[in-house]
Amino acid sequence: MEGHTIWLVGMMGAGKSAVGRALAARRRCAFVDGDEAVEGEAGASVAEIFAREGEAGFRRRERAAVERLAGRSAVVALGGGAIAQPGAAARLRESGTVVYLRARPETLLARLGEARERPLLAGLDAPARRERLAQLLAERESHYARAHVSVDTDGLDVEAVCAAVERGLAAQARQATAAGQGAA
Repeated sequence: MEGHTIWLVGMMGAGKSAVGRALAARRRCAFVDGDEAVEGEAGASVAEIFAREGEAGFRRRERAAVERLAGRSAVVALGGGAIAQPGAAARLRESGTVVYLRARPETLLARLGEARERPLLAGLDAPARRERLAQLLAERESHYARAHVSVDTDGLDVEAVCAAVERGLAAQARQATAAGQGAA
C-alpha cells in the first residue's frame, strides 16, 4: 500500500528491529529503525543522547523522527517508549497501522542480556533489570493496547512472529474494509 506506515511498537527486546527487517523484506518496502533514525539525525548514539540531553531530549528527537516517517511506505520499528509519549498513540494510529509485539518481562530480560547500551537498564543487575522491565511494561501497557494488531512473541522466532504479524495485518485490513463498506 503506497504511503502506508506499519509502526512496530513494544518493549525493548520484543523483537521490533529483527521482525521489522524481515517484515519489510516480505512486503518489499523500506525498513526504518526509529532509534537509528534519531541517532543519524543527532550524530550520536541513543546512550550519548540520554547522557547529553536526558530522556526528555531523546523523546523530542523521537517525536520529530515519527513526524518525518509518518505516511512513508515503510515498516518502522520504534523505541519502546515512543508510543507512551503524549499524543503519540493517536498520531501513530492516524498515520498507519500500529502493531504491538508483546513479550513477558522474563523473555525481554533473556533477549536483552546485560543491556549495557540500554540507558534505562544500564548498570542494573539481572533482578533489577527484570524489575525495571516489568515496571516499564506496566506503565506502557495501556498505550500498547491501542495498537491495531497485537502479537505475542514469547517462544517464537522472527519468521513465526512475521507470519503472525502478516495474519494480523490481513485481518485488520478486512475489518477496515468492512467498516468502510458499512459506512457507505
